[in-house]
Amino acid sequence: MNLLAVAGAVALGSTPLAAETGGESAGLVINGFWIIVSAANFLFFLFVIKAVAFGPISKMLDDRRARIDQGLKDAEEARRNREAAQQERLAALAEARREANDILARAQKVAQETRDTDIAATRDELDRMRTRAAAEIAAEKQKALSDLRAEVADLALAAAGKVVRDSMNGERQRRLVEEFLAEPSGASRS
Repeated sequence: MNLLAVAGAVALGSTPLAAETGGESAGLVINGFWIIVSAANFLFFLFVIKAVAFGPISKMLDDRRARIDQGLKDAEEARRNREAAQQERLAALAEARREANDILARAQKVAQETRDTDIAATRDELDRMRTRAAAEIAAEKQKALSDLRAEVADLALAAAGKVVRDSMNGERQRRLVEEFLAEPSGASRS
């Protein structure tokens, strides 16, 4: 009620702005009461709009801002996680390459050792075969020389028997063969 009393007092004191011409009032008249009432209505409407519309809209905008900020934080964290995962992947890849190179180096070393062992075993076998072959050749040579000496002795006895024209008995032939074989091979030819 006091508001209406103040508004009424202001209304009584309203003054016309325009000058009177010809007994009529023409122009704009400012009424203070209606200005105050309009201002009060505007403030009341503004308060109602703020309470009813701007409050929930402001709350919705704040919630949306919070969700956007949270989304940006999550995106930044996901980016950091992705970069960390990329670094881990590169580190794992480098480790895998290093291990592969180590395995390859060990395999090459084992292959070289196996090759060297096989070559050494082959050389040993060749040496044994060469030694055995040399021994067999020497034995065959000795056998051939013995066979040859025996045949030469038989031929020499037969020739001696023809030259001497003497009959040779078994005892005499054996003695001559033993003498022949005992002599160096160069002395019998001369």
